[in-house]
Amino acid sequence: MFQNLSEKLETAFKNLKGQGRVTELNIASTLKDIRRALVDADVNYKIAKEFTDAVKDKAIGEKVINAISPAQLMVKIVKDELAELMGGQESAFNAKGSPAVILIAGLQGSGKTTFCGKLANYLKIKKGLSPMLVAADIYRPAAMEQLKILGEQIGIDVHIEEENKDVADIAKNAVKEARSKNKNVLIIDTAGRLAIDEAMMNEVANIKNAINPQEILFVVDSMTGQDAVKTAKAFNDRLDFTGVVLTKLDGDTRGGAALSIKYTVNKPIKFTSNGEKMDTLDVFYPERMAQRILGMGDITTLVEKAQEQFDEEQAKKLESKIRKNKFDFTDFKAQLEQVKKMGNMKDLLGLIPGMGKQMKNLDINDDSFKGIEAMINSMTPVERADPDLIDNSRKKRIAKGSGKDIQEVNNFMKQFEQMKGMMKNMNKMPMGRMMPGMKK
Repeated sequence: MFQNLSEKLETAFKNLKGQGRVTELNIASTLKDIRRALVDADVNYKIAKEFTDAVKDKAIGEKVINAISPAQLMVKIVKDELAELMGGQESAFNAKGSPAVILIAGLQGSGKTTFCGKLANYLKIKKGLSPMLVAADIYRPAAMEQLKILGEQIGIDVHIEEENKDVADIAKNAVKEARSKNKNVLIIDTAGRLAIDEAMMNEVANIKNAINPQEILFVVDSMTGQDAVKTAKAFNDRLDFTGVVLTKLDGDTRGGAALSIKYTVNKPIKFTSNGEKMDTLDVFYPERMAQRILGMGDITTLVEKAQEQFDEEQAKKLESKIRKNKFDFTDFKAQLEQVKKMGNMKDLLGLIPGMGKQMKNLDINDDSFKGIEAMINSMTPVERADPDLIDNSRKKRIAKGSGKDIQEVNNFMKQFEQMKGMMKNMNKMPMGRMMPGMKK
């Protein structure tokens, strides 16, 4: 995500290294490189020019203190301006009502239906609400079936009227059903087209007029860059939507949509969505995204993801075992499961400051831990609980059972012992600093 933009901005800041102070002359080249980097990321030239003009005005007026170099000062100013360009602060999401009605709009292929499932799952799991999904795409039978499957997958009711061709009527009937079933959020998936047309606009507008939704979210495929921004403007002119959802940020996106859309339509980005899994939906924080773009990582998000998965009581038990040097393979496997629940491994590592550039050519996927899990699963319960029992003959059996060779098992055992040694040396450290999910 934003890899090319991040690299070009980093190169731009290098021009200021060794400079003693910020002047209009010595930042001219840096500003030019920043503007070029934004345009290459598919940001409209006018927006890129206004952005660099704002950075220049702030940089010239800032005094450089001894502890900060001009390059560091520029990074901070650019980060602040990027955050402002993308909205400044997190935008509130209104899910209050009886029921609260959330209307989802966008072009075909933007990821609307998948997002509907993710939003329902998010509101159910993280907000404790009782959502219902509504299939209002009357043209694509596969959309109704997809929404039905997603609903079953996450345990959410789906309102479907396969024979009804009046989408406004479907929406009104869904509101009645939601009230009768005490559902407090209604998420309506609407039809999309390959391009904007009047019939689609009329249809979505009719639903809006019929049910007066609390939120109208426009779903944008972030890989389409400025085309997405133009489409957003057309939809907003007609619907006056309340927020934007950026999908496919895990793909080969240049970042133009994320950086330009708030400026163009003056509506906030509320969520970002990556991949197909139902738990890969994130609230959009402009400042955190600006930090990621500049290679600063996002420790706040990483800690939040850890806190969602690490149970405090379990962490206390684990702490006790570590302090007694009793950490075993059963504990290790449990920790792997917790980490996997936090999300895609490459995305997680990218949240650590400085890791983004190092991971550029690394192929890290969701199957990264499968080999380790296979070796642990090939151990007996006794072996997992007491790693010291595992001799050469047991290693051969574990290798055979996991489809690995003996060298891979030996390497894993060695790494496990090294990790236990590190944990032993950390015994005096407060556990709240060792485990992200624990309070100090």
